[in-house]
Amino acid sequence: MTPLVVALGERRYRIERPWGDLPEGPGRISDVACDAAGNVLVQYRTDPYVDPEAAAIIVLSPEGRRIGAWGAGEVADGHMVSVHPDGRVFVVDRDAHEIIIFSETGQRLGALGKRHAPGEPFNAPCDIAFARDGSSYVADGYGNSLVHRFAADGTPLGAWGRPGQRNGEFATPHSVWVLGDGRVLVADRENNRVQVFTPEGVHLLDVRDLHKPMDVHGGPDGSFYVTDQTPRLSQFSREGRLIGRCRPVLNGAHGMWWEPRSGIIYQSEQNPNRLTRLVPI
Repeated sequence: MTPLVVALGERRYRIERPWGDLPEGPGRISDVACDAAGNVLVQYRTDPYVDPEAAAIIVLSPEGRRIGAWGAGEVADGHMVSVHPDGRVFVVDRDAHEIIIFSETGQRLGALGKRHAPGEPFNAPCDIAFARDGSSYVADGYGNSLVHRFAADGTPLGAWGRPGQRNGEFATPHSVWVLGDGRVLVADRENNRVQVFTPEGVHLLDVRDLHKPMDVHGGPDGSFYVTDQTPRLSQFSREGRLIGRCRPVLNGAHGMWWEPRSGIIYQSEQNPNRLTRLVPI
């Protein structure tokens, strides 16, 4: 094997792929997240009409050893997964129009949205992210063109957006992230940009030079990462200035996660179906 190295600005990373003790199927690897202990939660997306029942989340240790699996029979169409600051795991069940809340070990605790009830309030949602105060934002991007905001206890605080190309309009808001200063980043996929908003939804700026951004995620020093379908991974400063970009996967990552203690960046690929990680060197 020839080791591959990529760069984001001055930082260099070793590419490791495929990584982790993951099952070969059924399903495609749709997203990845890390908990406070550095364990890696790998989300599998299956089709309930044709695929046999299988775990929705595979849990790996930081070394890649399989240590858990859960969610079988509870998630219809897992699209993205995110870990709340208090440790709860939020699984976006896209085609069920629900975001399921699980404990760290996979026990269902509750949900946002009404299951199998499009428009109450979600219509094939994409992603969820959390602010430091525990509030959450949902990119409701396939059937809707909205970003919903919820208080820490799940109380709805309104939504913004509509179809279009102007400021505050969306064509598939596919991913969302909240920076440490409270600004909300939305990967507006078919408009080839990341829009930046205040917590209340006031448009601040666009980050462009992107081709169908798939996922947006916070990085060190207030920066953020964007994976797109060029395919490439880009890092931007908190002001939206390009720091660097690279091509760490073959055909573009659908999801990603930056683990702050190790500095490792995880990328979930669907073609080929595997997990890739960028290890700082």
